[in-house]
Amino acid sequence: MTTEKSQVPLLTPYKLGKYDLSHRVVMAPLTRQRSYKNVPQPHAILYYSQRASKGGLIISEATDRSRHHVSLTPERYLVSSYLSCLCLYMYPDTPGIWTKEQVEAWKPIVDAVHAKGGLFFCQIWHVGRVSNAGFQPNGQAPISSSDKILESQVRANGVDVARFSPPRRLETEEIPQIVNDFRLAARNAMAAGFDGVEIHGAHGYLIDQFMKDQVNDRTDKYGGSLENRCRFALEVVEAVVDEIGADKVGIRLSPFANYMESSDSNPTALGLHMAESLNKYNILFCHMVEPRMKTVAEKCQTPHSLLPMRKTFKGTFMVAGGYDREDGNKAITSNSADLVVFGRLFLANPDLPKRFEINAPLNKYNRETFYISDPVLGYTDYPFLESIDQIFPTKLVREKERLRTVSTQESFLLPAS
Repeated sequence: MTTEKSQVPLLTPYKLGKYDLSHRVVMAPLTRQRSYKNVPQPHAILYYSQRASKGGLIISEATDRSRHHVSLTPERYLVSSYLSCLCLYMYPDTPGIWTKEQVEAWKPIVDAVHAKGGLFFCQIWHVGRVSNAGFQPNGQAPISSSDKILESQVRANGVDVARFSPPRRLETEEIPQIVNDFRLAARNAMAAGFDGVEIHGAHGYLIDQFMKDQVNDRTDKYGGSLENRCRFALEVVEAVVDEIGADKVGIRLSPFANYMESSDSNPTALGLHMAESLNKYNILFCHMVEPRMKTVAEKCQTPHSLLPMRKTFKGTFMVAGGYDREDGNKAITSNSADLVVFGRLFLANPDLPKRFEINAPLNKYNRETFYISDPVLGYTDYPFLESIDQIFPTKLVREKERLRTVSTQESFLLPAS
């Protein structure tokens, strides 16, 4: 007899390395700006546990790798006693993982996800030039692959405007220290109890600023050719793999996107080069953003596809970018992806896999509460299916009855054992 869950491709099990997933609905990394003074807060325990499910994968909101600035002098680096980097802030109250306090604060959040049977990966990032001097120690300039200035941008909530300071081009000899910061962040993530890390190499942040030729105008070994522009990203991957093991590492990429004025003249070649190069490190997954998501807000028509990258990458291939239940199911049935990543739908529907299972109505997300600091509003107050059941009882009862009828009919078609 066919179960309800087996009729929905997104709800079929999947083997992710050594982990057994019960479904293919992944929660995307979502910046929420509710980690006051960059320390994860107790309200995040509820937020993440609400969205955890047995055998479900969650990727944490982007987590900062370090706070302290490294000053380059003619003789040497001035390095902090704990963990150093060329600072990365743009958004206030994003969580960090560079201090003992932060690591300890993450532990009960991770434990809560694990208590629900979920799998939890920490996304680690550096924003690069997507920042301004007001967020930097001593008002220093943000850093990037280039000194190209980034114009002001409207954020994903459609309301806030982010303004940026002129960046400083990284010196060649400074780059190994930032690579090392990613390595140490991965170590700290494992100490906090995470199952692994996702390296944020997408959406116009520092790693993307090196890969994309609209930004990268360097003439050293990190610029010019496609291989050189991808060197920094792959050095980060290698360092993290060496630290925690390839079976605990993934990366997020957006070769086709033009987020934060970071586009590439040949995104297909970029995506293919990264997919092929990543195979050398045997990492667990590659998480790519669909070409239709050129900007942060809306989908657009495009002739491009992630299929060449899907065919090239040998590990688990995850896709994101404007997916709903219908085209998520199509991505699985067509073998375009192994797992599908949902952001705003998961934000507004903490029980999204369950809703997909019975095709229940979805809560609408409220953009105005994406980045506010309130620990409840737009964060942990989205209703669960039980609440929706009271609002739409007739529709849900009919849908459940339809699924039962289909299951019963199909059971008559099964051969006798």
